[in-house]
Amino acid sequence: MIIAHEDSYISQFADIEDSVRGSIISIGDGSYIDSFVKIKAAGGVGNVSIGKSTFINSGTVIYIGNGVKLGDNVSIGANCVIAPTSHEYRSADRLHQHQGFMPSKGGIIIEDDVWIGAGVVLLDGSRVAKGSVIGAASLVRGLTVPFGVYVGNPLRQIGNRR
Repeated sequence: MIIAHEDSYISQFADIEDSVRGSIISIGDGSYIDSFVKIKAAGGVGNVSIGKSTFINSGTVIYIGNGVKLGDNVSIGANCVIAPTSHEYRSADRLHQHQGFMPSKGGIIIEDDVWIGAGVVLLDGSRVAKGSVIGAASLVRGLTVPFGVYVGNPLRQIGNRR
């Protein structure tokens, strides 16, 4: 089910799949979903919640997986991947494609007033704290501190917003 606030904008070129497992995708007041954003109902039964005045730039892919929660006033750069799920692969006796998914690490939470740069990848279990900035092409797979500025792979804190 897709629930979009009447004052949100979803480009006609965005691709938001409705879930066949009952997941809910909600888009808040004043939020903007740009062209070629893909929200894909795959990898779990979580929900996607997008807060108020959040901007998701072109080319970003969000998998529903174990759930995604985006706070208010979040900015997500172009070509990001938000993947709250992980494929199982450990058994050498079976093709990786037939092993399903690993247990949830809690989905992905991006709190209010966060800026995610272009090309960032966020993995299951990531929690980006209020006011954080994540530099372009970074890999997030854990927790940040409020108002921290982060870059890289592995992700490292290089400063704080003042």
